[in-house]
Amino acid sequence: MSAIYRTAREAGLMSCHVCGQLASQPEGGGHALRCPRCGAPMHMRKPASLSTTWALIAAAVLLYIPANLLPMMTTASLLGSQEDTIMSGVVFLWTSGSWPLAAVVFFASVMVPMLKILALIYLTASAQRRSRQNLLQRTRLYRLVEFVGRWSMLDIYVITILAALVQFQGLATIQAGPAAVAFGAVVVLTMFAAMSFDPRLIWDPLTDTDPPRPDHD
Repeated sequence: MSAIYRTAREAGLMSCHVCGQLASQPEGGGHALRCPRCGAPMHMRKPASLSTTWALIAAAVLLYIPANLLPMMTTASLLGSQEDTIMSGVVFLWTSGSWPLAAVVFFASVMVPMLKILALIYLTASAQRRSRQNLLQRTRLYRLVEFVGRWSMLDIYVITILAALVQFQGLATIQAGPAAVAFGAVVVLTMFAAMSFDPRLIWDPLTDTDPPRPDHD
């Protein structure tokens, strides 16, 4: 690699994950080094990044199923009670003529979590294989996953607003169902998975001294 593209790792430098301070890697290894500015532990790469990300992804996949199958909201009134899942709410909005809102709820509550999980699986698997394909595209995908993570709680926001408005008027009682807990856990787990994944692992194969294996190209 040309000297103009020399990385901090090649120069023996480590970056603090808290304040961004650069420090030289000690000769005996970087695990005992602390940031000279804020005192936080410094590592060349996030410790156990891939294994931690895999564990969080697996937990998110397991909770994604009950989040979509169990009731998201339970409505009780003088006419009886009704339980709605995410999809039944989308169908109700669609059949009642609220097509834009149905599309937004379906995309934010069903597609976004699923696409985030698939994107994290792709990023983690390709980094573990030390693939050299689509490095820039994978980096942009990681940035996108991090950006959309905070906007995946639409159902929880809707339930909270509806519960406050309906109970304030005394018309009925709305309570969050068990799927709300599972859905919230999926969102939090995927956010943690994106945080635990070290995007620098995407570019590390470029500095490998050994020639790549055929399945890495």
